[in-house]
Amino acid sequence: MIVIKRPIITEKSMELAKVHQYTFEVDKKANKAAIAKAVAGKFNVKVISVKTLNVKGEVKSQRRVRKLYKTTGYKKAIVQTGKQTKIPLFETPKEEEAVVTTAEAEPIKLKEKKDILGRTKVKVEKSAVGAAPTTQRKVITGK
Repeated sequence: MIVIKRPIITEKSMELAKVHQYTFEVDKKANKAAIAKAVAGKFNVKVISVKTLNVKGEVKSQRRVRKLYKTTGYKKAIVQTGKQTKIPLFETPKEEEAVVTTAEAEPIKLKEKKDILGRTKVKVEKSAVGAAPTTQRKVITGK
């Protein structure tokens, strides 16, 4: 039986990851002891506690056909680890700074940041000291 199905990565779960609580979607039949053993074995961390909750499926409507359907529910587990251990799946990427010169030989400070999917986003922070304010702009690159 596969106990851990996938990590749940949302804004709330990323805030919980800062205090060493990680959120996973698990099998409906899994108990807390099996979840703790699976997380400890897979990520090589010490599990302190496990909290589980059943998420009910939603009733949604189709736009064109005017019919209702129900999505499936799932079981969610919030796993708390020790203070010194971290799970790298929930790590937020760090920003890197670089200084680039333009065609007019003006230095521009860039902040490079990678999102969760590994794409690169570049943001122009400040222009040169004596440059016009029109040189401040945002540049977003990536796939």
